[in-house]
Amino acid sequence: MAIGAFLAWPRRGYNACTAMLYLLAALALSALPAFILLRYIYRMDKSRPEPLGLIRRSVLYGFLAVAPAAAIEILLGLFFPTGERLGGAFFRAFVIAATVEESVKLFFVKRYLWNRPEFDERADGIVYAICVSLGFAFVENFIYGYADFRILLLRAFTAVPLHAIATGVMGYWLGRAKIEGFRDHRPAMAKVWAKGLGWAIAIHGGYDFFLMTGGLAAFLVIPLLVGGWLVLQRLYRHALALDEADPRLGASQNPPPSLL
Repeated sequence: MAIGAFLAWPRRGYNACTAMLYLLAALALSALPAFILLRYIYRMDKSRPEPLGLIRRSVLYGFLAVAPAAAIEILLGLFFPTGERLGGAFFRAFVIAATVEESVKLFFVKRYLWNRPEFDERADGIVYAICVSLGFAFVENFIYGYADFRILLLRAFTAVPLHAIATGVMGYWLGRAKIEGFRDHRPAMAKVWAKGLGWAIAIHGGYDFFLMTGGLAAFLVIPLLVGGWLVLQRLYRHALALDEADPRLGASQNPPPSLL
């Protein structure tokens, strides 16, 4: 079928078979960018890979995190209506969107992954946080892009990496908080997860604010994403170096099985 007609399906009547095909295609396109990033992160962690089952559960936690985040955002929108001015865009971007979504993802990481024995390295904080973020991004991508595949394609290169970057940076500080703060009994380090949350909100909020502002400001998401990805890679290498130098951590494990 021609691409133009395919993109027009949501805006005209179609039978049940066509609707099912459209739904499956939308799900596949929503999942693909998250899966590619997930596979990349999993391969990047090959020196001490995390259990594949826990990786999958982490993604599932991200799926589940969408519901409370959406409910809170709707309530905040009702109680704190914002206009179209710059201040309204700032509030929607940094408070309603970024603070709520990153806080909910943080809750799921701390509630379901923090005390897992597998979470025993600084780099694990980045891995598990990104897995949760990609589950979240998949559902959000489908919700926003189902009606128009062009939105799915655009979000594949912007919103999905954004979630991985912002929450991954938070995961770096979560890993340090657990290993250096709680395991090593360093009270100052035990609270650095809050610093990670602040950075996640700043990155996520900045992305949303640039898009909500529109015009030339929207193009600022490109250097934000590129710079954020470079910072995340640097943080991962630093976490890995700290883990390698840590005498309490075990020897490297076997390479991980393929996600395919």
